Amino acid sequence: MEIKKIFHAPVIQEELDTLKIGDMVYLQGSIFTARDAAHKRMYQLIKEGKPLPIELKDQVIYYAGPCPARPGLMIGSCGPTTSSRMDAYTPLLLEHGLKAMIGKGPRSAQVIEAMVKYGAVYLAAVGGAGALIASCIKKVEIVAFEDLGPEAIYRMEVENMPLLVAIDAQGNNLYEMGPLQFARI
Repeated sequence: MEIKKIFHAPVIQEELDTLKIGDMVYLQGSIFTARDAAHKRMYQLIKEGKPLPIELKDQVIYYAGPCPARPGLMIGSCGPTTSSRMDAYTPLLLEHGLKAMIGKGPRSAQVIEAMVKYGAVYLAAVGGAGALIASCIKKVEIVAFEDLGPEAIYRMEVENMPLLVAIDAQGNNLYEMGPLQFARI
């Protein structure tokens, strides 16, 4: 019998510390979206000593750019973007309080090292499941970089967003350890 693990955003560190690779979690709460262009701008703002448009402490960033909503819907499809595209910017954002990231695909050694240092996790969303994920989004608003269109930073309220712990706060990595379980010797 599967135990349904609820994970809250903004992050509660004690809750985050209990997550292990392979755990299926259902995210509840307020998260932000940000893709390449938004990450680059936040990185530049930090480097220039300027304030960020969002508070990163204990936050979750979903690497996604929502599609426009069809009539009668709040949001269009909202699937994950390949996470490695944010790797150059991620260690600095983790240093500034980011606690969880949602995306797809493996992460660099530098990102994993920073995750362990700052106690963060990486959650995998299923690529191609953008419509399912959109059904978990209950409220959405643009909060920064509106000129970037779908790559703007959005705040989203989510309920029961299904995710898999791909890299836990201890640096255990499902992308490395998972295939080993099935390797033939």
